[in-house]
Amino acid sequence: MTRSSPRSVLVSTLLLASAAFAQQGAPGQPGEAGSVSVEQTAMESAEDRLGAVIAPVTLPAGVTAVYGYAGAPELGVGFRQGLSLLELEARARFNWFQLSAALELVGRVKVMDNGTVSMAPTLGLGVVFNSGSTYMDDQNFSGVLLRLSPGLVVGWRVAETVTLLGLVDVPVDVGLSKSESRRAQVLGGGGVEVYLGNDVSILLAGQLGLETFRERVGLSDTRLGWGVKAGLGARLF
Repeated sequence: MTRSSPRSVLVSTLLLASAAFAQQGAPGQPGEAGSVSVEQTAMESAEDRLGAVIAPVTLPAGVTAVYGYAGAPELGVGFRQGLSLLELEARARFNWFQLSAALELVGRVKVMDNGTVSMAPTLGLGVVFNSGSTYMDDQNFSGVLLRLSPGLVVGWRVAETVTLLGLVDVPVDVGLSKSESRRAQVLGGGGVEVYLGNDVSILLAGQLGLETFRERVGLSDTRLGWGVKAGLGARLF
């Protein structure tokens, strides 16, 4: 029988240790620890898809979304496009209390983002076509008006698929066909947008405030302003 020398025993030990180290450092198989990071990355990508109607306060650059909502006193549809420094939105609104339609182009710029809470002021410019119907609103008046719409959107990410929203809107309408006509609202409120999956989000929101208006000089009034809506939006890219 051949007796192993101390040198051969040492060499064999080193080879076995090297093989064990290489096996430990090899990429994990499906279902092992190595796949955890891949699943986590996929989950994070899915989480980033939250928001299409109002959330997030600005869409990431290159992201496009469309949405629609129903409510009182308005129905609406819109298109959102994220750019490198801001977001642009085109929207159409129909006030079924007044039988009026508004077309607007809106810009948003994010001014704060700490990872959980973000904020973006908004500014819109558009035109309003009002039929003057008094069937649902006995103080309504007809005309074509220029609309300037400053506002603010605040988003608070409270869960992986949920964002709470703070909303401020101050639309001001100035008469074009009747230069003396005016309408202004100061509305504040909030809502929640929830990610449903497959790039689709749902929104519930409401606002309350004041509305001042006049059809001609000497005839002005102030009343309660309000709005509620439920919306559905989808990201396209």
